[in-house]
Formats: sequence, C-alpha cells, structure tokens
Amino acid sequence: MTPRNATEKEVLSVIRPEKEERDDICTVAEMLVKAVNESGTAKGMVVGSVARNTWISGDRDIDVFMLFPPELPRESLEEEGIVLGRSIASRFGGKFVEKYAEHPYINTTISGFDVDLVPCYAVTDAARIQSAVDRTPFHTRYIQSHISGLEDDVLLMKQFSKAGGVYGSDLMTEGFAGYLCELLVLTYGGFSELIEACKSWQTGKTIDIAGHQGKHFDDPLVVIDPVDPNRNVAASVSLAKMGEFIELCRGYFELPGKEYFFPPVRNAITRDEFELILAERGTGLYSISFATPHQIPDIVVPQLRRSTAGIAALLERHGFVVNRYDAAMGDDRCYLLFELLVDHLPPLYVHTGPPVENAENAGKFREKYLRYNVLSGPFINGDGRYAVEILRKWVDAYALLASDDLFSARLGKHVVKSMKKDCDVRCGAACWDENICDFLSAFFNKISSVSALKKL
Repeated sequence: MTPRNATEKEVLSVIRPEKEERDDICTVAEMLVKAVNESGTAKGMVVGSVARNTWISGDRDIDVFMLFPPELPRESLEEEGIVLGRSIASRFGGKFVEKYAEHPYINTTISGFDVDLVPCYAVTDAARIQSAVDRTPFHTRYIQSHISGLEDDVLLMKQFSKAGGVYGSDLMTEGFAGYLCELLVLTYGGFSELIEACKSWQTGKTIDIAGHQGKHFDDPLVVIDPVDPNRNVAASVSLAKMGEFIELCRGYFELPGKEYFFPPVRNAITRDEFELILAERGTGLYSISFATPHQIPDIVVPQLRRSTAGIAALLERHGFVVNRYDAAMGDDRCYLLFELLVDHLPPLYVHTGPPVENAENAGKFREKYLRYNVLSGPFINGDGRYAVEILRKWVDAYALLASDDLFSARLGKHVVKSMKKDCDVRCGAACWDENICDFLSAFFNKISSVSALKKL
C-alpha cells in the first residue's frame, strides 16, 4: 500500500468515524439485530457500510436485513417481513413508512439514525437467490472477509467519488455504488494504487477479482461480482460517469488536493444570472413539468429518460434543432428541459423525394403531392430529385410542445398519464423555478469536475 500523502491524512482525519460515533451506531445496530432474532421468525443481520466498517463519519444510515427461511412463499415473506419491521420500528422508533424496492420494507428513524428493515431469504448460495436483496448478505460477508487493512482506502474512494459527483448507483446518478468502490479498492490494493490504475482505463474495462471467467457484458465498465459471476456490479455506471471518474483520477494523480474530497460549495444560479446565461447563449430554452408519478424511482426515472429523448426526437422531426436535454425528478414534480439551437422556423418547408431515375418511387411521390395543398411543385431540383414546397404544421417550438401533438412522442406510460392531468410548458426566462435552481445550474455548467477544480 502506498504511503498516505498529506492531503489524504488530512481528509481521513475528517471522514474517519471516531470511537464514540462507532459505538453509538453499533449499539443501535446490535439492538435491532437482537430484536429480529428474538422474534423467532427471522435472523437479523447488519449489512452495508456499517457492517463493513466503511461508512463515512456523519452518515446516519443503518441497514438491517431480516433473513427468513428460503422455503417461505414470496407472498408470506413480504407479509411477515412487513409485520416484523413495523413491530420493531414501533418499539424503538415510533414513526415509520413502508417503502418498496423489489418488495416492501420498512424505513424508520431510531436514535437519530435512518434505519431500513429489509426482509430477504436466508439462502446458502448466491446462485440460489430468490430476490435481488438476497445477494446483499453475501456482499457483506465477502467484504468483511477481505477488507481488513483497507478500510481507510475505501473511505477515501467514497469521499473522492461523492465530491466528484460520480457516487451513487441510482438511475439518475448512474455512478459508483458503495460496494463497487469497495471492490475497486480490493482489486488495486489501496486508494493511491486505484487512482494510478484508473486514470488509464479504457471503455470496456473488465475486472474479475474472483477469476470467474463467466458471462460476457457489453457495459462501459465491467466488474464481475465475486459472489455472483452472472452480475456486473458496475452495470449502473454510464459511459459519461466512467469518463468523469477517469478524468478525476488523472487530475488528482497530477496534483493531489483537498478540493477533490471537499469541493467548494457552488451557489445555485439566481434568476438574474439565469437570464444573463440565456441572453449570452442565444438559444431557446423550454421546460415541461408535471406531477411526479406515484411509482418508485426505478420505474419513473427510465420513463423520464425515454420521454425526454422522445420529445427531443419529436422536435427534430418538425425541423427544430435540439442542442441537449435533461430531466429531473423531485418529490412533487418532474422537470424536462430542452435547449434548442433553432426554435422558430419559416412556414415554408422543402420536402425532397426520390431521384428522377427511380421511376416507381418517383411516380408515387408525384401522385401523392399532386393531391397535396403544396405551395410549389412537384418539381425537379438541382440534384435531379423530386421536391415540393409545403407549409409546415409547426413554426414555433412552444406551440408544438403546448399542443396535443406532444403526446405523439415516445413517452413513458406513467409520464403520459401524469402529463395529461397537469402539464406546464414554459419557455425562456419563464423556465426559472426556485425549486430546480440546482438542476438549472448543472444544466448550464456542463463542465467536468476536474476541469472546474483546476479553475480554482
């Protein structure tokens, strides 16, 4: 393991939990495990970073899994798991909410900690899992048995990834999960070694720490799960996030600095700054907002991405030039944002057809547009192709987005349902909304984290 530089020593002094914090979180975790065991229906197990001793100081999350016999029917697992979770939450925390991933679980607050009580099957082999969460206890045991001596390196990797904006495997972030960070540290034998290796990664990089030599994956980054050779732990990592991480590693390797772990707080843009940006860019900005569908993020987020791409394609089909687009999901509302290089068009549109020598298709084209209300044509253009001049249906992007034609785009099922009830279309400065200041800031500051750091 490479010796720590001064930056890493200073960072660790901040992010490494002190004994009092460790004692507090371990006391609550052990209390919850004991409560699960006393139920007689399941065995309790602490999983995640608390169990692995790889949580960053200040994190207040405790994940307790309730392991039920594998022969229990799935419906009974869900029912008994929720009943037990409610009972424990009521006993120690009071208030709780029922959340849903692959199946329901209980979330509560106990002694200031955010606690998830998750039912799963106590399978003896990761190859026999009956639900995705059944794999988590195997991850915990694997890391526990291999991580000794590298806990601080994992803390550095996690803080580095969080500060760089690439931490998190949720569908909006598309970045590095905590378990993936741990595996990468194990693979390279330390944080410094990881940085040096990752700065030279290429797309399609494959890591197989357990030597499974199993299933082939086509993802940008492939890290074979040591407990399940048919799973890519890095499947959540998008090509963009992989690239950002590589650039962060290059920047830190060249000139290590504390800002790679604790970047300066950047204020969200104000409305005045927002209007100045619009004036400087001279592009057309359009937003569409609607009530967030009552579905879990794993369902909503892919539909937001599909819908945003679908609307961009609709705009392009009608001649409007889209520069880029993005989506954000809030607790109450979702926002789709589009920046157009061309958002107003002349009424005249020239539609080009087949070449003259293609007699069959030329005849069909000529016959079709002889019946059309065209401004001119059909005629032969300078390229020897048939053409007609016709009037566009839409000359203004806002009018298109505010019309029912919006729903002809490829949209997600739940997005369509929500948009038809409540769809707010805005353009220009009217797109400003104090609820999405951070989203607007990020949209207009498409600059890599390392480049931003080098400007300081």
